[in-house]
Amino acid sequence: MIVACSQCTTRLQLDDAKLPSRPFTIRCPKCQNIINAQPPVATTEQGALAVGESPALENPRYKQPTPAPAFNPELSDESAEVQAYAQPQQQQQPGAADTGEVMKMLATLLQRGASGKERRPGGATPLAWERRTALVCATPAYREAVARALALENYRVFVAEDSTQAIERMREEHMDVVILEPGFDPVEQGTAFVTREVSIMRPAERRRLFFVHLSASARTLDAHAAFVNNVNMVVNPADIDMLPQTLERALRDFSELYRDFNNAFGVAAI
Repeated sequence: MIVACSQCTTRLQLDDAKLPSRPFTIRCPKCQNIINAQPPVATTEQGALAVGESPALENPRYKQPTPAPAFNPELSDESAEVQAYAQPQQQQQPGAADTGEVMKMLATLLQRGASGKERRPGGATPLAWERRTALVCATPAYREAVARALALENYRVFVAEDSTQAIERMREEHMDVVILEPGFDPVEQGTAFVTREVSIMRPAERRRLFFVHLSASARTLDAHAAFVNNVNMVVNPADIDMLPQTLERALRDFSELYRDFNNAFGVAAI
């Protein structure tokens, strides 16, 4: 270690092995000035200029957040057996099912064009290939049941396991329906974060989102409970099996309510 005298600028060479671990003073041999010195600070791997991985970057908050993944309903054992049995017959005509679906869509479109009943902005009837997107933010007790019920009705369903996945999915892609259970991700206050994300939307964006609460303390379609919780609809978990039908009815009423807005802005109904 090298120290310099502040009075005569004499440079003194000190043995690092003999230095104390606390601040110390020495006398300059040339001018007898007292020099206050600090022990050298050893550079460790945790230093800002250290080479290697930084412990700070290993903190979970610095990990790249991932949006909620898409839900893929698993086939039952019976359905899997039927599919395996029918597989050889399907392989004989590759693409036949896809071609049939395309032909149906084209026929529907031609019929709409010929009859003059093509879909206008604000209409409540979606086309066959237009699938609604839904985000499920619920506890494990109801998460899969809700997602499966919507997936079977041709919804594109995303299931969030925590608040980070829910927020990232909502910011990455527009959701038509968000279903939130009050007990979702209690550790990170998932209910509060998802509700806040909805509440800060601009009015034009909020009208394009149907917000649903899954609450065991309220009756399904309870208008007062929906108003108190600032949501569009309340569903009791006991009625999950009827969720797609109930949601479809509520969405028709919702689209009718905002039909003039949708027509004025040239956007289709949810």
